Amino acid sequence: MVKNDERKIIVSSVWISDLPKYVGQEVTVKGWVHRLRKVSNRLVFILFKDRSGLVQGVVSGRPDWLAEVVTEAAVEVVAQVTATEQQASGVELQVREIRVVGLVLKELPFELNQEEISAGLELQLDHRVLTLRHPKTQSIFKVQDEIVHAFRTFMRRASFTEIYTPKIVASGTEGGSELFEIKYFESKAYLAQSPQFYKQMVMGGGLQRVYEVGYAYRAEQSNTSRHLSEFLSLDIEMGFIQGLEDVLQVQEELLRFLMVHLQEHCAAELALFNVTLPTVGHIPRLRLKEIAAILQKEYGKELAELDLDSEGERLIGEYVKKKYDSDFLFATHYGRANRAMYTQPSPDDPETSESFDLIYKGMEMNSGAQRVHELTVLEDNIRYKGLDPAGFAHYLEIFSYGMPPHGGFAIGAARLTLKILGLDNIREAVLFPRDRYRTSP
Repeated sequence: MVKNDERKIIVSSVWISDLPKYVGQEVTVKGWVHRLRKVSNRLVFILFKDRSGLVQGVVSGRPDWLAEVVTEAAVEVVAQVTATEQQASGVELQVREIRVVGLVLKELPFELNQEEISAGLELQLDHRVLTLRHPKTQSIFKVQDEIVHAFRTFMRRASFTEIYTPKIVASGTEGGSELFEIKYFESKAYLAQSPQFYKQMVMGGGLQRVYEVGYAYRAEQSNTSRHLSEFLSLDIEMGFIQGLEDVLQVQEELLRFLMVHLQEHCAAELALFNVTLPTVGHIPRLRLKEIAAILQKEYGKELAELDLDSEGERLIGEYVKKKYDSDFLFATHYGRANRAMYTQPSPDDPETSESFDLIYKGMEMNSGAQRVHELTVLEDNIRYKGLDPAGFAHYLEIFSYGMPPHGGFAIGAARLTLKILGLDNIREAVLFPRDRYRTSP
């Protein structure tokens, strides 16, 4: 029997990033033409690209096939790899032949071989697949891939089990009107706002520590640079906690692991955005009532309720950076009225809840909480929200059979990518964004 590590992956070409290993050898590179520069009738420089990087090729003479080579054509390049100090990669290609395997049939909607794409975001999103040919845009999704990979790696190491929950549900988990109703055979259903009910149920059902990487849906009426209707959510739920601090510590350790992982695996991509990743030390914790006092004293801003709007997040982010030299803040103990029915009321203050938001560089990254685990308290919370416990029978069942104290959080992958790379709009961090007005491509 052949073991996984004994199998050989057969390839017929070399990645551009691996070319320094092949100096002096003839190779085949498969990718696209990024840029052409004709120096003379007998000398042309061509920049080639694949998913791993860029390399310059040198074409000498006037070969017949050169006439077919245009920007963005898909090509197979047969060339000798030579060392050079003139290129950042340390190599270039002495091209023997270029085979065009994918023709360019239309004029490009915008140029892809400049440092930045000089087109508005809406036009870029209309032609999203083309933007991925641009090294900087492509890097966004390489970084996001590593964020998700790091999340999964950390959770598995911490004995969490990955689960996969339904995205078609009978009712909402968050309450309110932010639900997408769908026709479901002879009845109606909804797209899931979050996996919250299911991850609690599965955790209490015996798996104890669970996580999910999956899409969630919110019928957001807002059309802002930070809102989406469909988003990739990184969720966790853990049982047998002592209190909210246990959940905060897990997220703190996750962030520390994530930043180190990105530095190790995405240095080139981060450099394209001039990003220096923060060192994650002890993240400050401030209760909402403390934050309210700080905002009033330092900035003259009054909070109408125990909640933060975008301006409040930005201002307290500035304060924490100045006071604690931290890009992160755990804002804790939001008002009970401002949190979902499954959030544990604070035992020392009935006005607040055992909840938190992670604020990163002045923007909320994610929410989390200690959850209610006592059935009678949860039923009271449901009624407090103006709902009927009878409508949540499947969710409530496990709470009658030894539900432990538990908590968790959910991170939006796109929002985290946005802040790490310093992007202007969250839709830049989504391959095919869905918002108030966009359902295509």
